[in-house]
Amino acid sequence: MNARPGGRSARVRDAVLSAVYDELAEVGYPHLTVDNVAGRAGVHKTTVYRRWGSVDAILVDALDRTAASGWRPPDTGTVEGDLIAVTTEIALTFGDPHERLVPSALVAAAFQSAVAAEAMSAYYAARHRAAAELVVRAVERGELPATVDPVEVVRAACGPLFYRVFITREPVDAAVAERCALAALAAARAGVI
Repeated sequence: MNARPGGRSARVRDAVLSAVYDELAEVGYPHLTVDNVAGRAGVHKTTVYRRWGSVDAILVDALDRTAASGWRPPDTGTVEGDLIAVTTEIALTFGDPHERLVPSALVAAAFQSAVAAEAMSAYYAARHRAAAELVVRAVERGELPATVDPVEVVRAACGPLFYRVFITREPVDAAVAERCALAALAAARAGVI
């Protein structure tokens, strides 16, 4: 299928990529099928098979599109404000029962499919690199030492949220998000990361 930006191809892609997230959240990776994704998207399954070939390929494309969506880290003027804003965004996503379905299903898919695992890893690597921009700004403003690893600061701030959601199944909220950001910031200022 030839890509026609803004044309039928773009509409089909948008519908299918939206449908794969909806299906994933509703039925989970083990029950995700091209037929069901096509049905939900309102397109014929042969269209989906011809363009993607498998649900894994659809997931990869969906994650690639999400990664390329242009998300930028907030710029509140301080590293503390920026880190808290990032962790709060994550906490709000995971705190909403509907919003957390897709990331939860993607993690489950990554344990069942090497293709999904690779796509998710690439997505989060890109997201961490983008978020690291706030640490680079903080170094430039003199808020953090130049020796910090920007990506590790982001991981230290966000990782505990993922641990609570996926490992211990504890709730996360704005207060938890702020503590995670401040703990990572303290470690960064101390030169630990």
